[in-house]
Amino acid sequence: MSTDDNYDEEMIDYLSLAWIRELSREVRESAELADLATHHSIGVTQIVEDAPEGDVTYHLQVADGTAAFGAGPADPEDVKMQQSYETAVAVATGELNAQEAFVTGKILLFGDREALMGAQEVFAALDEVFKTVRVRTRYLA
Repeated sequence: MSTDDNYDEEMIDYLSLAWIRELSREVRESAELADLATHHSIGVTQIVEDAPEGDVTYHLQVADGTAAFGAGPADPEDVKMQQSYETAVAVATGELNAQEAFVTGKILLFGDREALMGAQEVFAALDEVFKTVRVRTRYLA
């Protein structure tokens, strides 16, 4: 088996259950997110349409000193975001700025916008967690 084969085995397909499980573990182990969860409370559902395996729904739940990431919708849900797979990949890989995607309507936002804005520290910390998984993520066409 070549080194390239070993590398491929470590890669995780974007939005797959393996990807969600890996992010769930990283979020759960993040001391920074746990700390932020002591003074932030937000539930965010993300819906990505037309992914290679169909529509994918996952969530971030932050409250009471706990941060959790997983499959399915947030409960309770403060905010829901909806976007195409193409947009999700562009944002995840840095080809498209998330704010630009919101402004241009490529990401649809439903719910409490103020809660979303008030949780910017949480999303900055989450982005750091995503970076650890992003390097092992394969984006399918």
